[in-house]
Amino acid sequence: MTIRTSLENAGKTVLGALGGRKEPAETDILETLEAEHDEVQSLLSKLVDSDNARERHSLVNRIKKALIPHTKAEEKTVYDRVLGLAGKDAKIDGHEGYLEHSLASETLAKLAKMRGPMSPEFSATAKVLRELINHHIGEEERNIWARLRENFSAEDRAQMNREFEAAKKRVKV
Repeated sequence: MTIRTSLENAGKTVLGALGGRKEPAETDILETLEAEHDEVQSLLSKLVDSDNARERHSLVNRIKKALIPHTKAEEKTVYDRVLGLAGKDAKIDGHEGYLEHSLASETLAKLAKMRGPMSPEFSATAKVLRELINHHIGEEERNIWARLRENFSAEDRAQMNREFEAAKKRVKV
C-alpha cells in the first residue's frame, strides 16, 4: 500500500466517523464496480437457483441490462487505462479482462436465445455463466484493482467513475 493510498483511506475513515458522505462525483470507480459486481453475482445466483421459467426469463433480461453496459463501460474507462500501463503483466491483465467480457457476452447471448428456461441446457449455460463471471470478478478485484490503486490517485479514480457512468448510458442493450 502506498503512502497516498494510506492517507486516502485514513481520510475516508475520518470522514465516515464524522458522519460525512461523499458526493456522487467523488465516488471511487472501485466502489461502483464492487456494487455492480455484487448485483450481477446475486442475479446470477438467483438465476441458477430458480425453479420458475418466468422468473428465469426475467432474470436473464435483468442480467443483460446490468452486465452489458457494465462490461462495455469498464473496458473503455478501466481496461484501456490498464493496457496503457508499463509492463507485460498489466497488458496481460487488460487483454484477459477483454477476453473474459467477450466470453461472458457470448454466453449471455446464447442463454437469452434459448427456448425452455427449465431445460438442462439452459441450466448448464446459466451455471457456466455464473462460474465465468465469478472467476472474472475474483481476478479483476485482485489484479486490476491493485493496478488502479497503485497507479491512479483517488481523483483519477473518481474521474474514471464519472466516465464509467457516462459510458454506461451510451450503451444500447
